[in-house]
Amino acid sequence: MQVQVYNMSGEEVSSVELPADIFEAKVNRDLMHQALVRQMANKRLGTHKAKGRSEVNKSTRKIYRQKGTGNARHGSRRAPIFVGGGVAHGPLPRDYSKKMPRKMRRAALRSALTVKASNGDIVVLDKISMDAPKTKEIVTTMNRLSDGSSTLLLLADHNTNVELSARNAVDVKALLANYLNIRDLLGYDKVVMPLDALETIQTFLSVDTSAYDDSDDAGEEE
Repeated sequence: MQVQVYNMSGEEVSSVELPADIFEAKVNRDLMHQALVRQMANKRLGTHKAKGRSEVNKSTRKIYRQKGTGNARHGSRRAPIFVGGGVAHGPLPRDYSKKMPRKMRRAALRSALTVKASNGDIVVLDKISMDAPKTKEIVTTMNRLSDGSSTLLLLADHNTNVELSARNAVDVKALLANYLNIRDLLGYDKVVMPLDALETIQTFLSVDTSAYDDSDDAGEEE
């Protein structure tokens, strides 16, 4: 797939061929959904906790005599039906994390990039650089390139000025290319990537280099 390469002023300067094995892959929507569910689940802390009747601070004294009151039989204020009592079947700390083989995660990324490319939502820059952090400048540049849509800006390496500039922008997120993940790909309308970021994506998403073990990536965002 041939796409135009722009500069920061929004002018066409050249063109580049997007790798077919990444940007023209077979789209597997079920796999993208599975990868997204996994990533969202792995973000959950699972620290929720409600006290049961054995954990609340209430007296163990029988609240009134068994017979003769006309009321139901009760033995403890800790029962769930009383205010301040324990919670019946309440949440307990648990691990929500899910596992997914590396090949499947990368296939999901290729599917998402293919969808973006087919919709014309991939914008390639020749390079991006800023003399100083300035949010207004990065917002203006991204609006020029993406027509005001929310934008995911991929970087090959850390760029302090660009990252600080994008940090306060509402609809712009700067992300290292080797931390590319399904949630950000699906969560932003446009993907803007300089040529060096495109090369980074090729190094770990090309089909012929994805035959690794199923352990977690060192760089891929969970």
